[in-house]
Formats: sequence, C-alpha cells, structure tokens
Amino acid sequence: MNYTTLINATTLHQNLNTPDWVIIDSRFSLADTEAGAKAYRQGHIPEARYAHLDKDLSSTITSVTGRHPLPDFRLLAEKLGQWGISNNSQVIVYDDASGIFAGRLWWLLRSLGHEKVAVLDGGLKHWQKLGLPITTTLPSPTPSTFRAYLNEGAWLNAIQVQNRLAQKNICLIDARTPERFRGEQEPIDPVAGHIPGAMNRPFQKNLDSDGLFLTAGQLRQQFKQLLGNTLPEQVVHTCGSGVTACHNLLAMEHAGLTGSKLYAGSWSEWIRNKNRAVGGCP
Repeated sequence: MNYTTLINATTLHQNLNTPDWVIIDSRFSLADTEAGAKAYRQGHIPEARYAHLDKDLSSTITSVTGRHPLPDFRLLAEKLGQWGISNNSQVIVYDDASGIFAGRLWWLLRSLGHEKVAVLDGGLKHWQKLGLPITTTLPSPTPSTFRAYLNEGAWLNAIQVQNRLAQKNICLIDARTPERFRGEQEPIDPVAGHIPGAMNRPFQKNLDSDGLFLTAGQLRQQFKQLLGNTLPEQVVHTCGSGVTACHNLLAMEHAGLTGSKLYAGSWSEWIRNKNRAVGGCP
C-alpha cells in the first residue's frame, strides 16, 4: 500500500524496517532556527534523517522574495538521493508541530513528481505519547538516485496571484491565525494584514484537540462549506512564507479535494512590493 497524505504512528512503527521506506525529521522553530537540528540529535525516530527548513527546503532570501523561497530543485533532488530516497521510496515526514513543517517537504516532494510521501499524523509528540521508540543513533543512509519530474504548475508566483484574483478565477485561502489575517497582530513580518480577496482558514482547524488531523470526511465537509461551488483546482493556499499553507493543501488532498495550489512566496513576498494592495486593519 502507498501512503500519499497521512500515516498513523502504529503503521509507521510496523514498517520501521521495511525496505524502501525513508523517514525524514523536519522539526524547526522560527524563533530558533537550529532548535530542530539540536532536538533531532537529542532523540528521533529510528533511521530518520534530518531536513532543515532554511538550509535544505528553502533557498537564499533576496530583496524580492518571502522568508522561505522555494529551494533549488536540482540541489534538493541531490539531497533526497543522499538521504537514500529513490523514486520507489515510501517517504514519511514528521515534526513536533502537528505537521506544519513536515507539510512543506510533503508538498516539495509531490512537486518533484513523488506521490509516495506522507506526513506522520500527530508527529513526534503522538509517537512518544504511544511509547514508541526514540534513538540518538544517527543513520548511515545508502545514497540513491532521485530523478525529479518537476511540476511547475503546483505553485503560483505573485504576479499570477495578482492577475488571477483580478480575473476572479482563483480562491485564495490564508492559513494564518485570524489575528494576523485581520492585521491586528504581526509578530514576524514588517507589514500586517492580508492579500485583498483572500479568505481565512487557520491551519489549526484541520486538527483535533490531540493535534491529530480530523477525519477525511470532516475535512471534506468543512472545506466544501468554505468553498461552496469553487472547484479544488481553483484554490490557492497562502500563509506567511509558504510553509503552513501546505497544511491546508495537505488537508484538502486528504479529504479527496485534489488539485489545489500553493502561493509559494505568500504574505512575506507579497509585501516586498509596496504597489501591491494590503487588506486588514488600517
């Protein structure tokens, strides 16, 4: 069986020694960018490799980009091969933040044409809650070859978002908290507010009180209610920097609402150009 959206902890535990399964730890903290790597060294799921959001899953910030520009896909494909990932691998990604960072690598792999990738539901916190094994032993992966089949239609740039909003042929969904969306709080970016025309669905709504994803049926019902007659293919996800937006995209895919896209630069890129309109509090 292939896992393409979510996988539960019990199933992963049963497959820790399954050939062609590769586990990636993607823990990260915006407040302390090395905290995830440190936590990984202090204990991780057996055989898990570590992927750093800034160093592995993003490229260098410039004067026109957001905070987490898309990576150089050629370099990323090389890293995937170094981690032992081939085109036949079943990849499992986890973090300790209910999937907000794991979702980024999940989306990147899918954009590279790799469907067999899933996020560990509940992440490391739920894994530990179940008493499943943790190790400090670093893996020694056997390098493989990962061939990228890049789908450039998986994301939009700022100009495309601007034009398609004007044409009213996309539905933009912002995954940030309501306070940030409305412009009442902005702890990270220099400008508060949101892209005019966007709707707000905080990624936290995808989760239950234990930090696990809602059922596919529950997610489908909620997104259908939000979208009305809008087709999933017309949906574009945004957030602060193109990371937590992937959580909503993952939730829609898990719900069977397939084909939505990512505004990769998101709010932190949008506000780089002062000519772009800003919605929210004055």
